[in-house]
Amino acid sequence: MSAERFVRAARIADIDDVVRIQVAAWRAAYGPRLPAPVLEEITGEEAGRRFREQWLAAVRTPPTSRHRVIIATDTAGGEGSAPHRITAGFAALGPATDPDLWPATDAEVYALHVDPELAGAGHGSRLLNAAVDHLVEDGFRTAHLWTLEEGDPLRAFAESSGWRPDGARRTVDADGLLPMVRLHVAIGG
Repeated sequence: MSAERFVRAARIADIDDVVRIQVAAWRAAYGPRLPAPVLEEITGEEAGRRFREQWLAAVRTPPTSRHRVIIATDTAGGEGSAPHRITAGFAALGPATDPDLWPATDAEVYALHVDPELAGAGHGSRLLNAAVDHLVEDGFRTAHLWTLEEGDPLRAFAESSGWRPDGARRTVDADGLLPMVRLHVAIGG
């Protein structure tokens, strides 16, 4: 693995990048599906403040030792500027939260986002692989992930990695319904 690209535990200093990436990823994923006022509400300044508080708590005081936030890093710069480390994406993971799953052996990837400007460079694969490695180490046997039902690059990416729908569905009401499906994959014995 390149010394420029790796995955590590998120730190407090990473939170602003995590929020920036979440907002950019949500704008890219939900922007075409939502009215502009709704998109602004879920990705605007107030939402950013709430995300910041949420991610600070997740990194400072995770609910259990099996809850994690990890980030993918890369190096930027060159052509007249000094190389520097950047956050390319992040994932949050831990015990499954859905009532039909058993949190002792069922895990969930709560979020997996890559900076849309860096998509396609392998950061999502590194994040997903690292997330599954952590989940296996923590004794989970199955991992779950919610995605939009249609037109979601995250769904296509996860399915290309072997994840499949498990039959669970839900809708998110964001001034119009967004159908979602839950994907799963076996990760441990």
